[in-house]
Amino acid sequence: MSQRIAIVMAAGKGTRMKSELPKVLFPVLGRPMIQYVIDALEDAGVAQIIVVVGYRAEDVKHELGGRQGIRFALQVEQLGTGHAVMMCRDLIANHDGPVLVVAGDSPMMQPASIQALFAEFDRSHPACILGTAHKKNPTGLGRVVRDSNHRFAGIVEEKDATPEQKRITEVNLSTYVFNGPDLLTALNQIQSNNAQREYYLTDCPAALSRAGKDVRALDVLQPCEALSINNLDELREVEGEMQRVKSEVGTLS
Repeated sequence: MSQRIAIVMAAGKGTRMKSELPKVLFPVLGRPMIQYVIDALEDAGVAQIIVVVGYRAEDVKHELGGRQGIRFALQVEQLGTGHAVMMCRDLIANHDGPVLVVAGDSPMMQPASIQALFAEFDRSHPACILGTAHKKNPTGLGRVVRDSNHRFAGIVEEKDATPEQKRITEVNLSTYVFNGPDLLTALNQIQSNNAQREYYLTDCPAALSRAGKDVRALDVLQPCEALSINNLDELREVEGEMQRVKSEVGTLS
């Protein structure tokens, strides 16, 4: 089993949270949401965690200062998810194993899902695995398109999806495992030639697939892991789900 590295994207401001706090420090049931993410990664056996910081970077560093195995990469300008991972190049340059990339605003992340992605990587050694989930209402999320052999064919954002593609319930949840050298290669190929002038991490699997590399989509994420937090309504939804899960665990114990 290769040493496991994770990159946590945590540089954003989170304007829709109506707070001056960095989004990942916003409390969920009394704890900053990024703490739940770090817990899940550690429980999944990740040895090294790189946190990409930007807005009020020192506050995020201070919050995580007491945790072991964490390094930081600075994203001065927020130019997209792909750009965030680019800021980690030097820290993963000599890594020849799996690199997990996750969002810092996903406190419902489950260790078992992360372990399943790593297990598939150790078994098949692809260039990239996308962690996906099926969601009854996938509105707003990127759809995972598969070919006639059920192999990964691409990610289509809702605004670009055809009516048929909008009926797809398998969605991309910004959870990836890359082979380290393949990730660096893909980062060198993606461009910011889009309306937002940003570098998208979703372009990396597509670049690797075009190059003939093995890219897979693995439906192992639980529906609750689709609950990221971008506004106060989503915060309330996540807190409600956490309380429900805690209640069920308490009942079972």
